[in-house]
Amino acid sequence: MTTHPTRRLFAARTTLALLAGAMGLAGTAATAAEAWPTQPLKMIVGFAPGGGNDILARILAKELQQSLGQTVVVENRAGAGGLIASEFVAKAPKNGHTLLLGSIGGNTIAPVLAKSLSFDPRKDLAPVSLVAESGNALLVNAKLPYKNVKAFIEAARKEPGLINYASSGTGSTLHLAGALFAQQANVNIVHIPYKGNSQALTDVAGGQVQAIFSGIPPAIVSAKTGQTRILAVTSKQRVKSLPDVPTVAEAGLPGYAFTSWYGLFTTGGTDPAIVERLAREVHKIIHKPEVRAQFDMQGVEPVTSEPKAFAAQIDRELTRWGRDVKAMNITLD
Repeated sequence: MTTHPTRRLFAARTTLALLAGAMGLAGTAATAAEAWPTQPLKMIVGFAPGGGNDILARILAKELQQSLGQTVVVENRAGAGGLIASEFVAKAPKNGHTLLLGSIGGNTIAPVLAKSLSFDPRKDLAPVSLVAESGNALLVNAKLPYKNVKAFIEAARKEPGLINYASSGTGSTLHLAGALFAQQANVNIVHIPYKGNSQALTDVAGGQVQAIFSGIPPAIVSAKTGQTRILAVTSKQRVKSLPDVPTVAEAGLPGYAFTSWYGLFTTGGTDPAIVERLAREVHKIIHKPEVRAQFDMQGVEPVTSEPKAFAAQIDRELTRWGRDVKAMNITLD
């Protein structure tokens, strides 16, 4: 059957119109991403000033401010293991101007511990990129007799329930690092939750609490005062900034390892082109030698990821922690 010339012409024009429309939409999205940001940005941190999230957020905010030409203000909204900050960002305008420096604790552990959530951690937060990975540090008051992990475990076994450990909040990575340690070492150590790492470290230094599984950056700062002592790091390998400090596995608890990650998010539903633009900016920043040097000094490993890969990681970890925290009988509420 022969196609009528008019029909062929109509079909061709229709195809061209659709292509033009698609190109126009792509052009509009690209233009919107290039125009962004149009106002100052907020970077929300779910823990008090002085913690690992806070330190890395301030490094990243300073660099983003320079590269984007807009003010980037770090705002601490501590509480509920990071959920208060996540909820704030999840309910912010969907324009990429509100960011979250999140972590494994606040974004994949705390959500599965909460009895109820006012937002969907998979849909209402848009993963942008990983920023860093890090172990934690087992830190004790310097006046205590434990000089190593074996001595700490032996003391905990002799005095079950009498040794306390602080954390930056119930359901935080610092809490989970301690709970996993207690489970694998078969010891009864009591968890004391704080609203942030800074005050928790202050009380360990002052002797109100005996130990803490701290983020490495603030642990280094604390240990330099001489009031606390780092016994080990929780990562699988030693960290560059603490080359003489053994891992927990090396120091007396074989098989133990707990690694945290830090990552950048914005509000779910934000234009994907803006998310991609933000990811590109983060990747440039993280690969700067001077930024990597700052991260090394803080005891964290610089790392980035694409938005889709980061989103897939979040999904896997929400599923994993939904299963694993039950085994440790941990609840957030």
